[in-house]
Amino acid sequence: MHKMIFVNLPVADLAASRAFFTAMGYSFDENFSDDNAAALVLGDGIVAMLLRHEFYRTFIGHKQIVDAKTTSGVLVALSTDTREEVDALADAAIAAGATAGRTEDHGFMYGRSYDDLDGHTWELTWMDTAAMESMPPA
Repeated sequence: MHKMIFVNLPVADLAASRAFFTAMGYSFDENFSDDNAAALVLGDGIVAMLLRHEFYRTFIGHKQIVDAKTTSGVLVALSTDTREEVDALADAAIAAGATAGRTEDHGFMYGRSYDDLDGHTWELTWMDTAAMESMPPA
């Protein structure tokens, strides 16, 4: 049905957010980036639009922008190919200034989370689908 997903997130300091995600190894699509927005490429057809608060407001009408450091409005969950990739990305985020979140290890499923510079929570997960398929039904 859908071909792409664009997650729009308000950010207080666009330059700092770009530097943060660049330090994690991500890139930006400059065709859709300017002084108001940065198109963070998360994968094929997956983009997070990081929008300056003033620009974000033009999309939300009368609503207030949440303070993601105190209020949760969305959890962004991203899958990875390996447990090691979960750790590498989470460790890079923390080294770039993120706040470490929770870690879950269920054997067949592993994940870690972090809060970015604006407080948005990102969850990184890996699942061994073969192990899941061999498990008895719940």
